[in-house]
Amino acid sequence: MSRILQEYEKRLTTAEQSVKDIQSGSKLGFGIAIAQPPALLAAIAGRLRSGELNDLTIYYKLAMKHAGETVLADDVLHAVHPCPLFLTEVDRRIIKHQKETGNKILSYVPAYFYQMPRLFTEFIRLDTFVITVSPMDKFGYFSLGTNNDYASTAIRTAQNVIVEVNQNMPRVFGESLVHVTEVSKIVENHVPLLESVARPPEPEDDAIGKTVSEMIPDGATIQLGIGGIPNAVCRYLVHHKDIGIHTELLTPGMASLIESGVANGRKKTLHRWKHVFTVAMGDRYLYDIMNDNPSIESYPASYVNNPSVIAQNANMISVNSAIEIDLYGQVSAESIDWHEFSGTGGALDFMRGAFDSPGGKSILALYSTAKKGTVSRIVPRLTSLVTDPRMDTEYVVTEYGTINLKGLSTRERALGLIGIAHPQFQDQLIQEARKATLI
Repeated sequence: MSRILQEYEKRLTTAEQSVKDIQSGSKLGFGIAIAQPPALLAAIAGRLRSGELNDLTIYYKLAMKHAGETVLADDVLHAVHPCPLFLTEVDRRIIKHQKETGNKILSYVPAYFYQMPRLFTEFIRLDTFVITVSPMDKFGYFSLGTNNDYASTAIRTAQNVIVEVNQNMPRVFGESLVHVTEVSKIVENHVPLLESVARPPEPEDDAIGKTVSEMIPDGATIQLGIGGIPNAVCRYLVHHKDIGIHTELLTPGMASLIESGVANGRKKTLHRWKHVFTVAMGDRYLYDIMNDNPSIESYPASYVNNPSVIAQNANMISVNSAIEIDLYGQVSAESIDWHEFSGTGGALDFMRGAFDSPGGKSILALYSTAKKGTVSRIVPRLTSLVTDPRMDTEYVVTEYGTINLKGLSTRERALGLIGIAHPQFQDQLIQEARKATLI
């Protein structure tokens, strides 16, 4: 047996045995979204439920089914302190529980995505980090697959690293490799990866997606967020040429552009010919396109989302969305009625990086209304937390038009934003703008 296999075998164990050394009162971190390791989280939850483990502080982002049914399940909340860096439905369920019981359980950690890896080197000292990885190669390297984000940093700074090997996790290039000697324990669990399936498109998606696609020139490098509008943008890019990808999130829509040759990176000025990402979420199609594909590379969020790095891509186009924007150009993309709904994420990272890119632009694309047309997303003043300051907002697109806020006075901004609001709210917005002496 080779030395590499010996290193693997001496670390290989069961999920239950691998988590025995996690101590009460310690700090645990786990992989984002698709990289959440189901067997390891279930084993930790087993210790929490038995009373053997308690007072566990947990740091994570994008909790999905595996976390929601284990370390964040209702019956273990008395023993954990969830500290999410981005909220999902799992966390919103806990927040609802807090309101009903009056007991504070979950506490959000605000951070720009590109700064998150640094949190785990300077401010949050993890005792244990657990994550799903691809199988080890003959040289002793696992791949982080769908997730680099803060994982590649947390693995190198946590005292105890436990990996769950899953043959369904794609093998990805870039800075995605972790050597067997860098991990404490290994568990094997070959189960299907979670899939994030897009909802059927809304009419507004096509209208906005078409407009945005026309703002993207051939040869541009793109970053797209998540949801119906970015998916529509991908559909309307099918006749473009030489698109590059430098994105926080890699999606099935982007995978389709890669497979068709629309995205080839030929004209990129940074990582030419390569498709760069830090997190991937989607379906089996996406994971298959990613697997062992030398044109797809992942890097830490501290690199991919760093505005100074993003700006090195010429003609960088970022497309993100928002919950609401006010007549000053301030954007909220994370909270509702002053309560955290999702998280800061990387929208502002790319907004700033794209604006500083030669020939680049940042685009905020959103529906004009919410709640089935009863609420305007363009409002007189934000009713919640500011995600993107008014000085950073550039292009804003709704199904009713487009405006570039850069260089506009406050009066021009207000009138321009009212002009792309839903017609049924325009008179009210004009009245509010006059009250505020904006117009």
